[in-house]
Amino acid sequence: MNLPASAIALLPEYVLTLTGVLIMLIEAVLKPGTSRRPLGWLAIAGTTATGIISIYQLRLGVLTAFSGSIQVDAFSIFFHLLIAAVVVATLLGSLDYFKVHAGEYFALVLFGAVGMMLMTCSVELLMVFIGLEISSISTYILAGFRKGEGTSVESSIKYFLLGSFATAFFLYGIALAYGATGSTSIAAIAAAVGTSATPRMAFLELSMMLVGLGFKVSAAPFHLWTPDVYQGAPAPVVGLMSTAPKAAAFAVLLRITFSGFPMMQHRWSMLLWCLAALSMSIGNLGALKQTDVKRMLAYSSIAHAGYLLVAFTAFAPAGIAAACFYTASYAAMNMGAFAVVTQVGGSKETLRSFEDYRGLAMRRPALAALLAFFLLSLIGIPFTGGFFGKFTVFSAALQADHVWLAVIGLINSGVACYYYLSLLSSVYTRPVENASEADVSPTPVVSVPACIGLTLAAAATLMLGILPGHVLHLANYASSSLRTPSATAPPAEPSTSSVPLSTASQ
Repeated sequence: MNLPASAIALLPEYVLTLTGVLIMLIEAVLKPGTSRRPLGWLAIAGTTATGIISIYQLRLGVLTAFSGSIQVDAFSIFFHLLIAAVVVATLLGSLDYFKVHAGEYFALVLFGAVGMMLMTCSVELLMVFIGLEISSISTYILAGFRKGEGTSVESSIKYFLLGSFATAFFLYGIALAYGATGSTSIAAIAAAVGTSATPRMAFLELSMMLVGLGFKVSAAPFHLWTPDVYQGAPAPVVGLMSTAPKAAAFAVLLRITFSGFPMMQHRWSMLLWCLAALSMSIGNLGALKQTDVKRMLAYSSIAHAGYLLVAFTAFAPAGIAAACFYTASYAAMNMGAFAVVTQVGGSKETLRSFEDYRGLAMRRPALAALLAFFLLSLIGIPFTGGFFGKFTVFSAALQADHVWLAVIGLINSGVACYYYLSLLSSVYTRPVENASEADVSPTPVVSVPACIGLTLAAAATLMLGILPGHVLHLANYASSSLRTPSATAPPAEPSTSSVPLSTASQ
């Protein structure tokens, strides 16, 4: 049966939605005490099918739906694949994490992914808002999923209240855009801004939307919710919300800035210059004082949001490609780090502080080695995805003559070494000899699905560091698709000309 183009365009979202609904229906008829693990495997199968469909869509060119408000192109497909990969890794690492309401957890993860994917393929601001709300509602609930823990409930409430406030800014920006241009289509706004006699109004509406998106990506000064929410939320949920929603928000930000307001790049690039420098500095300086692992990684995510914002200050081809590549690199290494934290602490999260990780290498050498690898990648050590991600971002900034921003980024990368290596030192330090058995909690046995998820994250981080050519090729093609929506097929040979020193990826 031949499906219409509009149905094919949203087929990934349809599959995820139907899978989530099916999980909820099956959950309702299962007897109490019955294992919910098969529901998790069903969620994994649905997400995997979504990734396969997205790869198929890449061969079909540009697809549109709902009167052009949805546009599926190489740019959106890049983020669809990234979100699907993060969701699969999250589900693999948390199949046995929740003993109660596990079916609801699997369904909420899928529904959140639907909103994230809808955000990345929307070229109309109201559709972006709908996707943002679908994603946000799911993550608000997931943040408080450990209902017996006061810190988890507190994190959910804080996330909901501050998130609603930030979303209001985004909605006000959409209202101003409609009032100034008579449309909420990104293409129509770009055409109107190019001929507008009121550039101040256009910059105001963009600034309002930047506030809402800045909250979602944890960019300073919109980052205050991040440490508390990350500390209280379940570890696998933090791994998800620190990567997939951020990827979707950065995709929207790329589309709005480079496609909606290209004529004002000289203005918004300087604003993002300041946000990037502020995020890198506040994130790294805040992480220096942390002794809780999740809070340290929360401040680390703020800093990495700043590194990624550096790409927005570059010229369109290199900047977009660098942002796409860094998003993929950060998702792999941060997802891996939180997967290790999930396995080390278990469902009760008994190990939280740096001191609790002391001697982990003796108890669980494989987990300690994986954590060390992900931390070194977050630092930006060569032969890891973090190194090549920072290399592309800072190179793009230097091409745009933002030398001081690159210098600030490099200095902050040096500062980050301290707190990452402090945790690594605890992992490989011999525990205190007179410590009681109660002081050293046994690490739970890692399940086979969790091993698969950790292996995939580690392999992706390594491949992005030593053989990044294929991802760079897709990132460059996504960049050209964003700038020229008429592109329908990728170039015959991989081309990394928009990323400096592309020969390093071979």
